[in-house]
Amino acid sequence: MLRAEYDATPWPCSEAPVMIELPSANTRRWVARRKAAVVAAVSSGMITLEEACRRYHMSEEELLAWQCAFENHGILGLSAGRLQQQRGAGRSRPDDPAPSDTTQAQHEDTSAKV
Repeated sequence: MLRAEYDATPWPCSEAPVMIELPSANTRRWVARRKAAVVAAVSSGMITLEEACRRYHMSEEELLAWQCAFENHGILGLSAGRLQQQRGAGRSRPDDPAPSDTTQAQHEDTSAKV
C-alpha cells in the first residue's frame, strides 16, 4: 500500500494529519473501501485523475462514476451492487409472460379456432 499525506496542517494540532492508503497498482478486487481511497486521493489532489486512471487501468468515466456515487451516497454508494443499480444494470427487464401463461393462452387460442 502506498501511504501519502494530504493534509498540510503543521504539527502539533488537535488531530493527526489525515493519511490516505492507496490500493496497490495491481488491485483486481475493488471493494468500496479501496474505491473510496482512490476517490479521496484524487479529490484531495494527492494524485490526478489521469494518474489514477493510468495506475489502476481504468477509464476516466469509471473513476468519475465512483466520485459521483461517493458524493451522492457515501461509501455505500461504491459497493458493486449500488453502482450497477445506478448504471441501470440492476433494473429488471419487463416481465415476460410465464411459460405456463403462454402455453395456456396458446391453448385457448387454438381451442377457439376448432
